[in-house]
Amino acid sequence: MSLRRVVLLRHGQTDHNVEGRMQGHIDSTLTETGLRQARDAAPQLARFEPTRLISSDLSRAARTADEVAAVTGLTVEHDRRLRETDLGDWGGQSIVEIEKNTPGAIDTWRSDPSWRPPGGETRVEVVARSVPLVEELDAEYAEADADVTVLLVAHSGVIAGMVSGLLDLPQTVWPAVGGMGNAHWAVLGRRPGKSMWRLTAYNMGVAR
Repeated sequence: MSLRRVVLLRHGQTDHNVEGRMQGHIDSTLTETGLRQARDAAPQLARFEPTRLISSDLSRAARTADEVAAVTGLTVEHDRRLRETDLGDWGGQSIVEIEKNTPGAIDTWRSDPSWRPPGGETRVEVVARSVPLVEELDAEYAEADADVTVLLVAHSGVIAGMVSGLLDLPQTVWPAVGGMGNAHWAVLGRRPGKSMWRLTAYNMGVAR
């Protein structure tokens, strides 16, 4: 038996989401809508019967994880490697403001995983810091008595990066992996005895 499934959940709506501002490592706050989104998603996520619940230490993800913990009974662990992409000088700015100051920079950032915002990090670096968490969990559960599901609560950019990295996609394809809606999730699984991850769901959420 082993780590057989990884569920990647994005945090609920934040004040910066509402205002259309980039977040990165800025510790933005969940709105009432964001809290409701997390509470609505929690029972659906509990159906995966996760063994572990690990969250980014940024409060928007940690608060979302708390709502999942309230339903699953799991203790929330925090790991800085699940933080969103560090956007450096872009943090707190809107896309309109960034485009006004540096025309074309947003398109370059979205299309080139090796490009970094001023003072920030590249998508390649995000994948390099986040994927090892899953590799460590994989090693930890290599001799588990039962199949294990781990639920990770993170951010849109890091989730897209982790999916790309775990699927071993070429970097030229990474930009084709879209963003994640608030309180939506992706699921990666693998067959018994196989090491290759397969994407079984992406950008899933509670129907309204």
